[in-house]
Amino acid sequence: MAAAAAPAALVAVVSPQFCAPYVVPLTVTQKAISLSDGDFTVTDANGAVVLLVKGALFSVHRRRVLLDAAGQPILSMQQKVFSMHKRWDVFRGDSAKASDLLFTVKKSSIIQLKTELDVFLASNTAEQACDFKIKGSYFERSCAFYLGNSNTMIAQMNRQYTVSNVLLGKDTFGVTVFPHVDYVFVAALVVILDEIHRERSD
Repeated sequence: MAAAAAPAALVAVVSPQFCAPYVVPLTVTQKAISLSDGDFTVTDANGAVVLLVKGALFSVHRRRVLLDAAGQPILSMQQKVFSMHKRWDVFRGDSAKASDLLFTVKKSSIIQLKTELDVFLASNTAEQACDFKIKGSYFERSCAFYLGNSNTMIAQMNRQYTVSNVLLGKDTFGVTVFPHVDYVFVAALVVILDEIHRERSD
């Protein structure tokens, strides 16, 4: 993937406490067998669990809750039903209230050959221009995350192959979060990206 400029300013969507002054390598692993489908574990470079994603069992909306290592909810992700562009709304904590909306993710266009998702912050109600963009090829599990429509990259994602993952049929993503970028925000985007594409392939 072409080298792009890293962000100069802090990119804090969930909280500045999740922005490190250095590159944060994360591994996002989808659990092969889970009752609710869509459970993920996010580990750091040392293999320590930093985030967990739990799916809601038997919910009408596809809903995921992202928790810290202690099991406290940081944010919740919910698919908007009957939306043409496969829209996901992300809220602070375990909320689904409009006042707690952090950001929205949707496909840039309905029919796509390459992966392209637009991310709008809650304050961007007009949605004329996106605040962040995800581009790449999900089928190769290789995507880059950008600031708006610029070439300023905030994170990169690539698939990781291990023997056990191939045998168990589970996906593992290597995610590089650039300095000063909210890694919880990026982890949530990876999960939504996976959800949108899994739905397409189901």
